[in-house]
Amino acid sequence: MSSTTAPVTQEHQTSQDDRRWLILVIVAIAQLMVVLDATIVNIALPSAQRALGFPNSDRQWVVTAYALAFGSLLLVGGRIGDMYSRKWVFIIGLIGFAIASAIGGAAGSFGILVAARALQGAFGALLAPSALGTLVSTFRDPRERGKAFGVFGSVAAGGGGLGLILGGLLTQYLSWRWCLYVNLLFALIAVAGALVYIRSSRPAQPPRFDWPGTVLACAGLFLIVYGFSHAETGGWTSALTLGSLILGPVLLAGFAAVEARSRHPLLPLRVIIDRTRGGSYVAVGISGIAIFGTFLFLTYYLQLIKGESPLTTGLLFLPMIGCILITSNLSSIVGMPRFGPRVLIATGMLLGALGMALLTQVTATSSYVSAVLPALLILGLGFGLIFAPAINTATYGVSRADSGVASALVNTMQQVGGSIGTSALSTIALTATANYLIAHHTGPLAPAIAATHGYVVAFVIAAVLLGVGFVLAILLIPSKRRVDELRSAAPAQAPAAEAPAAAPAAAPVPVPAHAQASSAQRAAASQPGFEAIPVALCSCSPVVNEPREPAAM
Repeated sequence: MSSTTAPVTQEHQTSQDDRRWLILVIVAIAQLMVVLDATIVNIALPSAQRALGFPNSDRQWVVTAYALAFGSLLLVGGRIGDMYSRKWVFIIGLIGFAIASAIGGAAGSFGILVAARALQGAFGALLAPSALGTLVSTFRDPRERGKAFGVFGSVAAGGGGLGLILGGLLTQYLSWRWCLYVNLLFALIAVAGALVYIRSSRPAQPPRFDWPGTVLACAGLFLIVYGFSHAETGGWTSALTLGSLILGPVLLAGFAAVEARSRHPLLPLRVIIDRTRGGSYVAVGISGIAIFGTFLFLTYYLQLIKGESPLTTGLLFLPMIGCILITSNLSSIVGMPRFGPRVLIATGMLLGALGMALLTQVTATSSYVSAVLPALLILGLGFGLIFAPAINTATYGVSRADSGVASALVNTMQQVGGSIGTSALSTIALTATANYLIAHHTGPLAPAIAATHGYVVAFVIAAVLLGVGFVLAILLIPSKRRVDELRSAAPAQAPAAEAPAAAPAAAPVPVPAHAQASSAQRAAASQPGFEAIPVALCSCSPVVNEPREPAAM
């Protein structure tokens, strides 16, 4: 009897193991699709602009429509994933993202393209949290989970670089439209795999949805971005520009008031009012402004001013991506334990400001090797020093109940900061370009010189913002000594917690992502509630360990 049972049990265990790793492949494909879209369209944007004939003042909407929808709805997507079956939320997100991509690829006008990009961002915000939530609920063993997060994080980090190359290849040899159509292939594979391998479950006690907070936050952010964008055509003193820039912050203030009184807030204010976490969110937001602006303006500079092909443009960005990957890993593994977050983030801001200052020296006749490449290398080193420590510090001392929100807010700040920064910097650059053309005599190189002047003005603003970020990092981010003090005090404070949901996170000091995964798993084993997910992987949502009622496949 036992001789026949043992092989059956072993075969069943092998089948379960195979299913888990297949689910990892499915989730990684979905994550790759979302991450690719952040960079692949940037490379195709000049070609799309020529094909559809929209003006320079509108081009930033192709970037900001996606980033704004994705960033502002990310917390909403996480909450929906916690309310319903995560499997079907994941599948709906994939299908919606694919349909939006098809609409964008077939767009015959600028309006359709921007609407499709916004839909992509909305469904991406639905897809990303459910993808990571599926991964967390699938891998229970800390060691296996560490491996799974390593694969997932590699896809998230390398997807941006792959998007630059793939965007160049598709644009140059097929059409800019294939930069959107390619998502259909990823979505088809992921949907088929999800239907077969991912199990469906429903939360026993789903959380309630914060509709007032959602509407106020989304409307406020949209008005701010729209106000900056409208300033280029309507002027800074027009009624619509001023009304949008005034009403947007008012609505965000209303959002804060609603969240303070809500029993089920979308964003608990206790997450952001902490000085340490607030400083991290500011650092991520400022770096988002800088990196979005760098990609947008340098793409146009390299393709339109220097005449580089889309593929070559994508390849020329790779040194910065490589530096980001190197320094982000070194800062997380080596730098954080040795120097603490303040030194790393402040140094990253300073390097970023230096890199932007170098970009302010480019001219229409500058060479890539002497003028652009050194700046990209320094920017990559700086951004890598900012991203990993800031993301880890963003969940510093947060309770388990808030860990998912704190993690997701990192990506929200980066996307929203990038949206606002792109719209504002685009308006400033285009205004500077127009003023330069008016003030100087026309000539064969006048348009190129004027456009470069506009890019340089935007780089100056970005350098100043990174300089401000350096000062704020010193003032707000804790030193290593302070981190060690709080870490020593944490064990004494832990027994004072009255409820599991309010207990301190298992790792109150910022640590590498793989270590956080292990500590979160150990904490979950001994205490139900919410689980801290690795914050190095953005697009997170709260993952509930409470029982979920099984549902049909």
